[in-house]
Amino acid sequence: QVQLVESGGGSVQAGGSLRLSCAASGVTYISRYCMGWFRQAPGQEREGVAVIDSYGSIEYADSVKGRFTISRDNAKTTLYLEMDSLKPEDTAMYYCAAATDRWVPLTRLFLDNEYKYWGQGTQVTVSS
Repeated sequence: QVQLVESGGGSVQAGGSLRLSCAASGVTYISRYCMGWFRQAPGQEREGVAVIDSYGSIEYADSVKGRFTISRDNAKTTLYLEMDSLKPEDTAMYYCAAATDRWVPLTRLFLDNEYKYWGQGTQVTVSS
């Protein structure tokens, strides 16, 4: 079965940067999956952050546009999230996820029910 393992989280000051990685295993053709990053702060629902499909199309949540960059290296079966200009409100547990389809309709792109596989998460804490 597919396994996703996040890494790269940590504590930074506002304005700092972090690069999250998500290593996929247990699947040969991970390039065929639409993948994304989600986050969840304490007491809040999980929300979509950024998604990249198998064709390379990318969508970001409005709150992170211009600050975060999602990318994937299919040869290394790894998903990345470059996080710049971090704000305290970015503090959350960050999860990577993979759908079973190459493409997900735009209106459903940030819905967690569209994604079958999830990692355990990596904590990001941003202090002011």
